[in-house]
Amino acid sequence: MDEIKRNKEKIFQLIEEIYKYKSLHFIPGETPVTTGIALVDHREINAVIQSLLDGWLGLSVKGKEFEQKFSAYLNTSCTVFVNSGSSANLLSLEGIKKYTGISSGEIITPALTFPATFNPIVQLGFTPALVDVDKTLNIIPENIISAINDKTKGIFLTHMMGNPVRIDEICEIANKHNLFIIEDACGALGSKYLGRYCGTFGLASTFSFYPAHGITTGEGGAVCTEYKELDLIIRKLRDWGRDCTCTEGILGISGKCGNRFNYQIENIDYDHRYVFSQIGYNMKPLELQASMGIIQIERLNQFNEKRKRNFALYKDKLAEFSDHIELPQISDKADPVFFGLPIIIKDKSIIRKDLMLFLNNKKIATRVLFAGNILKQPAYLKVKCSVYGNLDYTDKLMRDCFWIGVHPGITEEMIQYVVSSFREYFNDRA
Repeated sequence: MDEIKRNKEKIFQLIEEIYKYKSLHFIPGETPVTTGIALVDHREINAVIQSLLDGWLGLSVKGKEFEQKFSAYLNTSCTVFVNSGSSANLLSLEGIKKYTGISSGEIITPALTFPATFNPIVQLGFTPALVDVDKTLNIIPENIISAINDKTKGIFLTHMMGNPVRIDEICEIANKHNLFIIEDACGALGSKYLGRYCGTFGLASTFSFYPAHGITTGEGGAVCTEYKELDLIIRKLRDWGRDCTCTEGILGISGKCGNRFNYQIENIDYDHRYVFSQIGYNMKPLELQASMGIIQIERLNQFNEKRKRNFALYKDKLAEFSDHIELPQISDKADPVFFGLPIIIKDKSIIRKDLMLFLNNKKIATRVLFAGNILKQPAYLKVKCSVYGNLDYTDKLMRDCFWIGVHPGITEEMIQYVVSSFREYFNDRA
């Protein structure tokens, strides 16, 4: 056993040595300035190796630890670790459907969105009630009020790009009209509103751990809630609909409750682990992903400070181009951690495609703002929707908005290069 322990320590030390030499040397015009990156080092790799050496791949001890640490970070009661942010959105709405007994009706959601937020509304038999956004890129209380009618059941909102919505006002509206709220905070981990984390206001909230997001587990996501009954429903839906929620790998043969073999189906003695009380899915992540996630949570505050620093630097340095472009507005009550830097073209003589191609040729990665107006996407042309008011600003953002990276791997040297590239572009067209 001592020899095994020594060999493990050698492996961990070698991995640490490898990462000592994995520093990024930035060469302007050659080194890509990416929109997102998975920032991992020997700590995450060694945690994954340890998990593999432990020999338990299915979600177990580390999964439970990750959920507890994530809940502690947000100061929320319950976290269900799942295999993606998209799964989190689907499970949150289906869980609420079962928890509340609401089976149909309209759910208010912004037209500026991503399929992972929009799809569950359609897939679960609800009607999307679409409204426009404002210069924060977010749904606004006034538009929500205009969309409420006797068919309205809930609000599925997004803190777009990490910029918090006016969630206090939206909660007041929801309480007044008895509507549930789901917060898609997949790109807003660490963002705050009135000093409180985004993802702690609604009946449920969702997060993504895709490589470009606040933390990463490769793929992965989470659903958070303050309601233990809802948490239990979502947990069962995640695990095939299995009634038992004991965590495998750490429990005795009789399970957490001690009654694993005391269940019956039509007078047949049955193992509780094979009793199914929901029609569910397999949306479980892996134990090794949880091991990585635990380390990522420890680094999250550092990551977020770098994102905020990068956003602030860009905001300051891009101000010289204010005749051509603008950044999103931010509420006075908000303390955002931006997922990326959204850039909105003001100058009608500037063609977005032209600017994006110029930047891409400089090895500066760009992205449009997700689906834009989702009703214009081919998959949704025949989807039954309700639209309240015009979608003018959403359409503008679909035409004139794109974003670049502010992730923790972006250095000040990179920012200087990106700003100089913008300067070159606009000077050439002066």
